Amino acid sequence: MTDVREVDVLVVGAGPAGLAAAARLAAAGVGRVEVLDREGQAGGVPRHCAHGGYGTWSRPLTGPAYARLLVAAAERAGAVVRTGVTALDWAGPLALHTVGPHGPGTIAARAVVLATGARERPRTARLVPGTRPAGVYTTGELQQAVHLYGQHVGARAVVVGAEDVSYAAADTVRAAGAQVVAMVTDLPRAQTAPARALDSRLRHGAVLLTDTTVAELLGHGRLSGVRVRHRDGRTAVLPCDTVVFTGDFVPDHELARRGGLTLDAGTRGPAADGSLHTSRPGVFAAGSVLHAVESAATAAREGAHVARTVLDALAGAERPAGVPLVVDPPLRWIAPNRVTPADGLPYVLRTTAFLSGAVAEVTQDGRPLHRERLGAAVPNRTLGLTARWTSRVDPGGGPVRVGLTGR
Repeated sequence: MTDVREVDVLVVGAGPAGLAAAARLAAAGVGRVEVLDREGQAGGVPRHCAHGGYGTWSRPLTGPAYARLLVAAAERAGAVVRTGVTALDWAGPLALHTVGPHGPGTIAARAVVLATGARERPRTARLVPGTRPAGVYTTGELQQAVHLYGQHVGARAVVVGAEDVSYAAADTVRAAGAQVVAMVTDLPRAQTAPARALDSRLRHGAVLLTDTTVAELLGHGRLSGVRVRHRDGRTAVLPCDTVVFTGDFVPDHELARRGGLTLDAGTRGPAADGSLHTSRPGVFAAGSVLHAVESAATAAREGAHVARTVLDALAGAERPAGVPLVVDPPLRWIAPNRVTPADGLPYVLRTTAFLSGAVAEVTQDGRPLHRERLGAAVPNRTLGLTARWTSRVDPGGGPVRVGLTGR
């Protein structure tokens, strides 16, 4: 029989959200704070993102430098970070079965924080037909191959997607010495900053094919090309030896699902309120497991926020259940997705449509609560909504609805 080891707070996932939560909790003197991560090194996705864009304006960092900073902060505060350890399943309401270098174990805690992040759906999950050649990657696989292991990835690459992560993948392809021959998106235009899309096209010569999907992978042994289909039905073959499937993120929600936590239909991650409580008492969630996928800064901010909530819960504070927060088309989802009048965490939203001058309207039972201008709305890019209106929510009322209008 496996002995049960006890800690005060167990954090699952050593990315920005989990490490930020652990650092705040340990610094606050919460007994034993332990972080588990199945990878061999802590830091999450940033540790294999060699590009900049992390840190602050005054102290810009690359992804690996940012990851090291987060790990050092958590350990300096007194948190224990254990890598190579996988949380397998629940052993009780606040206990998990694990396996690691020293074998199986069971850990019980007074509170559990799920910070398991998200992953891109690979070619198989996207149901792209064809052969099964070498040279097929997701962004994460590509970045690990190039930045962690220094592997060669081919000479000519097609990048599937045209959002921010797609352009980061294109930069990684070029860093490996390969050429991006085309970027392919089923949407009518790129979903990144116009200056970035223009730079990719003019300076690097990457062709952007819009209203286009990858219909088939070709080649035996090694990829020889991809067949693409345009919206009008025309097809063409793009010769290449590498293809990178980007975007289309889903939360790593297996622990949440196996624990019977309520999942949100839009985000597909655990349903959570503005304090990041899940549907199970004592279990919290933060970062991209709640909304796939947001920036490392957003994840770290939520980690710091959930730490305050966990402190309150350990002190015995009670939390109302809140009311559901739902979205109307063209919005895809909103997170957090339950609301109480005390909530103060800003909301993140995603839309399916391009809109200029987008305006969010928040109502409950037909009663207007808030109206906010959000600017341009672009699919696959985050919209932010303040929480200034939450004090006007009726805890006994119906669902709070968020709609989006624009041109």
